[in-house]
Formats: sequence, C-alpha cells, structure tokens
Amino acid sequence: MSYQALYRVWRPQRFDEIVGQAVITQTLKNAIITQQTSHAYLFCGPRGTGKTSAAKIFAKAINCPNQVDGEPCNHCEICEAITAGQLNDVIEIDAASNNGVEEIRDIRDKAKYVPTQATYKIYIIDEVHMLSTGAFNALLKTLEEPPANVIFILATTEPHKIPATIISRTQRFDFKRINAQEAFDRMVFILNEKQVSFEENALRVIANAAEGGMRDALSILDQTLSFGDNEVTLANALLVTGSVTEGLLADYVKQVVDHETTVGLAALQKVLDDGKDAGRFVEDLISYVRDLLLYQEAPDMVTGSDVTNDAFKTLSQATSPDVFYQMINTLNEVSAQLRFTTHPDVYLEVLTVKLAQIYPSQEQAGATTSTGTGSADLTVLQQQIQGLKEQLASLTTAAPVVQAQPARSAAVSVPAASAESQAATPKAAKAPVQKAASHTSNSVNLSKLYPILRAATKHDLDAMREVWNDLLDTLPITQKALMKVAKPVAASGAGVIVSFSYEFFFDKAVSDDELRQTLEQNLNRLTGETPVVLFVPEDQWPKIRKDFLTDHKDELAGNADNAETPAAVSETAINEPDNPVVTKAQELFGADNITIQND
Repeated sequence: MSYQALYRVWRPQRFDEIVGQAVITQTLKNAIITQQTSHAYLFCGPRGTGKTSAAKIFAKAINCPNQVDGEPCNHCEICEAITAGQLNDVIEIDAASNNGVEEIRDIRDKAKYVPTQATYKIYIIDEVHMLSTGAFNALLKTLEEPPANVIFILATTEPHKIPATIISRTQRFDFKRINAQEAFDRMVFILNEKQVSFEENALRVIANAAEGGMRDALSILDQTLSFGDNEVTLANALLVTGSVTEGLLADYVKQVVDHETTVGLAALQKVLDDGKDAGRFVEDLISYVRDLLLYQEAPDMVTGSDVTNDAFKTLSQATSPDVFYQMINTLNEVSAQLRFTTHPDVYLEVLTVKLAQIYPSQEQAGATTSTGTGSADLTVLQQQIQGLKEQLASLTTAAPVVQAQPARSAAVSVPAASAESQAATPKAAKAPVQKAASHTSNSVNLSKLYPILRAATKHDLDAMREVWNDLLDTLPITQKALMKVAKPVAASGAGVIVSFSYEFFFDKAVSDDELRQTLEQNLNRLTGETPVVLFVPEDQWPKIRKDFLTDHKDELAGNADNAETPAAVSETAINEPDNPVVTKAQELFGADNITIQND
C-alpha cells in the first residue's frame, strides 16, 4: 500500500482522541448517551481543529449498536463502513463544489427516505458557508421541518457568512485553536507509537509553527521526517518551518534593546542570508518578546520552552515593560505590512532601526527607578535628552537672521556686514543664495543644489537610475539600509540629488559625511565621473523644484533656445513628484512597462 500522510493515518476515531476540544466532545457524548441529540449541528472554527473528524465520530457513535459511554466501538460493520466512507446512510458533501440550488434540492428530496442500514441518516456538509443564497433558502425549509431519523452536521471555517436563519436552527459548537502544548503531546504520542527518535525542541518549533492547527502540525512533522530520513531534529525542524533558533532571537532582541543598531542589522542579514521567512521571523520575535514580558509578572506562564535560561531572565528583569509594549506594537504593525510587500528585507531593516531606538517613557522610567530596576535605561535616556538639548542650543545660536521680502513669501538671508560685496556681485551669481522658505529645511543647501539643477538633464537622471541598485550593493549593511528609502530625483554630470522618504533618515544621511564620501567614491568607480551627492527630504522636494523653475524661468527658456548649450534644462530633467495613480500602476504592472504621456 502507498504511503499515507500522518494526519490521515492518525485521524481521530474516538471522541477521546480529538485534541483540545474536551468541552465539545463531552457534550456530544452526553447527548448520545441520554438520546437528546439535535436534528442539526453547526461545527465552526479554524482549519485543522477536528470539525470533520468530530462529525464522522458522531455519525459512528449514534449509529453504533455497541457504543459505550457515547463512544463508537470501531469494530462493527457500521463503524468500519463509516470509517471507510462506504456507508450509504452517511453522506459527506463538499459545499465548495456542490453549492447550487439543485444539489441542495436533491439532498432535500433524498432525505425523505428512511435509512437503509443505520439508525440515522447523517448529512455532513463541509465548508457550508460556500453555499449560494438560493441553496441556503432551499436548505432552510428542510431544517425547519426535518424528516425523522435525519441529522445534518454543517462544518465551516467562516460562520459569519452563514445566514442567521440557518444558525438559529442548529446547535452551534465553536472549535478553538489547539495550544502548542497539546499539539506537542500528540506528536510525542504518535512518534513513540511509530518508534521514531526525535528532539523535544524540534517538536516545540513545529507546534508553534502550526498556529493552532493539529493537521498543520502533523503535515509539518511529515515534512521534517522526510527531510531528516525518518528522524526529527531541531535543525531540520528550523529549516522546514523557516524559523530561527531561540539563541539567535535572544541575541537579536538583546542587541536592539541595548540600542546596538549595527550589530542588530548584521544579525538580521544573517537571518536573511539563511533564507528564513520574514513573516515567520517577526512572529517568532513577537512570541519571544511576549515571553520576556510575561516572565516579569507571571513566570509560571512561560512554560514548555527552553527560553528561561539565565540570559533570558537577566534580559527580562533588566528591561522596562514599556519597552516590550512598544516593541510588540511595532512588530504587529510590520507583520501586517509584510503581507502586501515584495521587499520584506527593507521592512525588516527599517524595523531593526526602529526597535533599536525604543526607550521607556518618562513615567515608566520613573516607576522602574523607584523600584530599583531599570536604572541603566534611565541613565541612557537622560544622556539622550541632554544631547538633544545641546544640539538645540547650538542650532539656535547658529541660525541665520531671516529678513522678510515683500515680493515673495520666501526670504533671502543677507548678512549686514557683506552688503557691499553683495552689491558688487553679478546678478547671475545671486541665484544660489540659500533660502529660508517655510517648507525648506535648514539642512538643505540650495547654494550647492541649484548648480546641479541648472545642468540637470533627463538623460543623466536615467543613467543614474540604471546604476542606483548597483551603487546600493556596494554599501555596508547599515548604509545600505539607510539608502533603501532614498532615490535619485535629479542628476547632471556634476552631481546627483537624492530624495529621502522619511525626515528621520534624511537627517541621518545629512549628518553622515562618511556615507556621502562612500557614495561619491563608488559612483566614480561605476560611472567614471566624480559627481557630488546632495540630499533632500521627499516632502520638500516639490517646493524646491518649483522655486528653482520659477526663479530661473527666463534663464531656462534662453538655454532651451540655445542649441550650443549642453546644460539646457527642461522640467522633464527634474523628477516630477510622485503621482499616486502612476505609483499604483507601477506597482501592478512594473515601472518598466509604464509610459507617462502629458496631454
């Protein structure tokens, strides 16, 4: 006989073998013992929790002539026929492929006939929520006035899609997710019966990956057995499930809690290089941080795992609960976003930076200080606050005097001591003077920006975009993570302007001279030129571009008419601000397949 999957071989044949649903199985057994069964049942709950198995066991138990305490004997002719799916009086229907009115009418017509072998005729309708509205209406009449000796068992994973009129005529049982410990115990029993060697940690990894489904747990166990040549080891379980070791999780969490961004990014890169699933990694992190948080208040709840070692206890006790709250919220947000992205590595890198910058709130810091814990976190927080105060004071002292101009909302910064030199300066040379517009950051140096814009061409921008990914690949891990939220928006032979999606990353890049030098050196290797790299925030780029085109309108028009001027600029030489319609089309069909035409 060909090999059968574990979940088929070890499918429950008695109510006592159903894992994690003791309340439901006891209720059904008592109903059979006291002969107080209903004419219709609704079994609902997540996949792989025993709904269809319970329906078949119920069909056997209620028809078994030798049933004891509500359990079928599994040896009589009727029990064996139901187990093999060969009893005509027990009809199992898949509503996903038989969801029309005609199929339900056929059931209604045949239900009138008495059973041929069994005491009760049982209809098991799986995934009943797939029935059409007309089919539900046809079924409703039968449930209102059921024939004698006929029982309907409806199973579904989505009870909210079933009409209330149907639910009100059934006894509803909600099957719950199977917890990891119960799944672990069942797998231990099965492997002992099969006489297969295993590591307990491997089974715990599988139980957590199954997410409450016993069938999923046995399917993953089947894969692990095949991969490990009939042996279940932790290494094989991690490879099959895409999970990471608890040691790596512990190191990563400690690194981000200690604000070691560079080391945390290096650990993340190792996870990605090993081919681990991004979603599974985030789920494992949520589970681990949850254990750290619970261990502070209820250590007994952190059971069935080897995480409670000395390093785990130290990290849990030395970290503020507020940090764990913020980490879990951040991880939940990223977990939801990962479902809709094709670049999970970018989200994980940004996640690492965010987690490494989480500090306890002042109220929480004060509370932990009063109890004698969290003093290290408070010291770090106070140092950060002092540093920010010093930066604010230096910025306030160095801020230029801004004098309003009546003609425009933007003002030009002109130091009084250099008025004569300004008067002697040619008109064309005054264009690069830095503006202090209300929407323009003080970190944006327009005097360096405008020369690049004056010489920018569409050809140079396209050429820069072609080498951009190659440029990012030459950067170290931390710099690459920072630049992945940036893109070139204008370019000329003399330089390139790079826009950042987030103000925080823009500020990081502006203050990082090493990053700028690395970009310029690597661009020189890739293009043979030595362009200057300048940064702008994405939300300020449209304003900067508009001001430049307005201030240099006459100059640009003259250059456009001069065929001998190689640096002639048009509006198409500078990247237009993102259009949400274009962005969505590029996401759907790919940027290379989209052509933008201005009508």
